[in-house]
Amino acid sequence: TLRDGGYYNAWDFSVDLINDYLEAMSAISVDYVELGFRSLEAGSFKGGCAYTTDNFIRKLNIPSNLKLGVMINASEIVNYKNGLVSALSKLFKPSSKSPVTLVRIACHMHEFESALPGCLWLKEMGYEVGINLMQIAERSKEEIEGAAYLASQHPIDVLYFADSFGRMRSDEVERITLEIKKNWSSSIGIHTHNNMGHAISNTLCAKKIGVSWHDCTITGMGRGAGNAESELLVGEFVNDDK
Repeated sequence: TLRDGGYYNAWDFSVDLINDYLEAMSAISVDYVELGFRSLEAGSFKGGCAYTTDNFIRKLNIPSNLKLGVMINASEIVNYKNGLVSALSKLFKPSSKSPVTLVRIACHMHEFESALPGCLWLKEMGYEVGINLMQIAERSKEEIEGAAYLASQHPIDVLYFADSFGRMRSDEVERITLEIKKNWSSSIGIHTHNNMGHAISNTLCAKKIGVSWHDCTITGMGRGAGNAESELLVGEFVNDDK
């Protein structure tokens, strides 16, 4: 995810830098690159990756082996004055007319159920859909299992959980993964933060117990203390494959 690094520069990455980044991600066999947010908000200056419009993406040199993703905040679409579908229809054309493959919806637990109809709309438009459950370490076993069950009733390709405050340890990663798996049989993803220095170890722990989507950023650049470092994680994955 390039998006997470945007908190440090208002998502104002130059086209040349993004092209170099995409080339590097292609070289290390990354599957998906989340370029930025897609948003209707425009209250202050933000760069192109705060909106990541199709027109902006078409200015880039996209390697053929990369799929592109964008993130939307559930709070923006569920609170939109004309309704969730109206907000999404302003943000997305059918996927056949867009360079974007994956749309991830970032949700707090209290927004999760309200955001789920957006998954159906996006699937009908032809996108792969992910839900990113934030601040999940604060939630009970019953809440996590309940969210996984609700997700299983909707057309979601990958259910992510985020260590938003970067304080989880491997036993918590394992616990949450197993709670999700109780009612969810499709792909699971993890988005780690590095406040306690555990972003890499937590990601590797998740991989060992069946989490198959793993977020990372170059040099760990991301919100707060940052994320799992791409250059360290890819080395670990290569070692795992030997």
